[in-house]
Amino acid sequence: MAALSRPRKSANRREFSKFDARRTKSLWFERLMATVALLNLALVIGDLSYIPLRDLYLRFLPELTTWYGETFKGIEPHRFTANYLATVDQLEQQVSQTGLTSPAAQAILADLQQQSAAMIAENPFQIANRSGNLERIKNNMRDRMDNESATDAFTEFWEVAHLGQAGFPTEIAFFNSEIRPLMETNFFRHIAVHGGFKDRFWRIDIWFNLLFGLELLARSIYLDRRYKNFTWRDAMLWRWYDLLLIIPFSALRLPWLALSRLIPTTIRINQSNLINLDPIQNSISRFVISQVAVEVTEIVVLRIIDQMQALIRDGSLTQTLLEPASNRRYIDVSGMNDLEVLAQRLAALTVYNVLPQVKPEVDDLLKHTVTQAFDRAPGYQGFRQLPGIGNLPDQVAQQVVAQLSANLYSAVKGSLENQAGGEKTQALIDKLTETFKIQLKENENIEELEALVVNFLEEFKLNYVKRLAAEDVDRLIEERYQIYNVTQGN
Repeated sequence: MAALSRPRKSANRREFSKFDARRTKSLWFERLMATVALLNLALVIGDLSYIPLRDLYLRFLPELTTWYGETFKGIEPHRFTANYLATVDQLEQQVSQTGLTSPAAQAILADLQQQSAAMIAENPFQIANRSGNLERIKNNMRDRMDNESATDAFTEFWEVAHLGQAGFPTEIAFFNSEIRPLMETNFFRHIAVHGGFKDRFWRIDIWFNLLFGLELLARSIYLDRRYKNFTWRDAMLWRWYDLLLIIPFSALRLPWLALSRLIPTTIRINQSNLINLDPIQNSISRFVISQVAVEVTEIVVLRIIDQMQALIRDGSLTQTLLEPASNRRYIDVSGMNDLEVLAQRLAALTVYNVLPQVKPEVDDLLKHTVTQAFDRAPGYQGFRQLPGIGNLPDQVAQQVVAQLSANLYSAVKGSLENQAGGEKTQALIDKLTETFKIQLKENENIEELEALVVNFLEEFKLNYVKRLAAEDVDRLIEERYQIYNVTQGN
């Protein structure tokens, strides 16, 4: 037997090792694709934030920001601000060669004064949505020259007298540190044939779309071969969130919809165990339960109670209970009296299944009751003292009780099995029901009972339903997880 078991154990080990190897490869593949999806989402977010945060990117990554804007966003330096900065560079070169008071330098200064006035009047920053930067430029120049007029401040700044008195190197350093960076943020963006701005991000995004499309195709082929009756549509529905990674939102000029790829990226990260998202999921669940679930539960319960009160006030509930079925507007689905059939089923269950099980306890109770009645009877104790009597009364009581119990059970059982007995029993129940309804109507107790029930429901709302919001949410969540763990363990 040992010789026969060794090959089987070794075969099992090989199978488990193959399974572990396949599982490891699958896990690494899932992690790789989750990383690619995360990279794609990061590129999408970076592209969408390029225009709003271009000034920030220029401060930390000027070369990469300029290259990306020119290559994929159709952005180039604005001619006006580029020419203005080139004129300032020309002034620096001219001053270093011929001095500040030379005719050539004075001509450049006059040109800068004219360009400054045109910049303030025409606002070349408006097209790029950078008018705020122009306001910062004007404020910086006003503070520098202590002049409320931005045009006059620029004119005074580019005068020979001011630059000579304040020092040309000092003023040029101020311009290059405070004014130039703000002017460099201005840009011109080309218009595409479709009427919007040029955007070539789709050239990057399309490769990710193709990759995830091929992945979904491979998964569909694999599932189609492994499982029977598994169609392409089933594969699409099974991995529906991957469609968000395949749709070329950038090419369709719907770039903001690409943010929906956060859904498949999060699912892939969670499935591949690349990042443990359980704490985040628990926090979200806690927030939803604490903010939404309690309020929804309270509203639903209140709505049910209000509906019950409305049915009682307008008499619908009373009509349903007291009026004959022929006079009621009631939709009958089964075509029978459900309450009557239910009562018959419960009666049969009680007679055939419940009473036989509890018969010993019922007999014992009846015997105790009869014995107690005998003990309280006058002269019974003296009767027991007569010679030859002894426990005879107890035996007689026991036989009487047993016979009485058997007769009652036979009578009840026979009434159900016998057609005539069943009809008489049903007639008795119907008579009791009709008599109860008539007495309620004749004694005019309906209005009082309705008012009492409505008041009770109102008190129930005020005293119990309103307390739902004060429940310990953390305790409810803890109980939920305990129940989940127990059910999963079972």
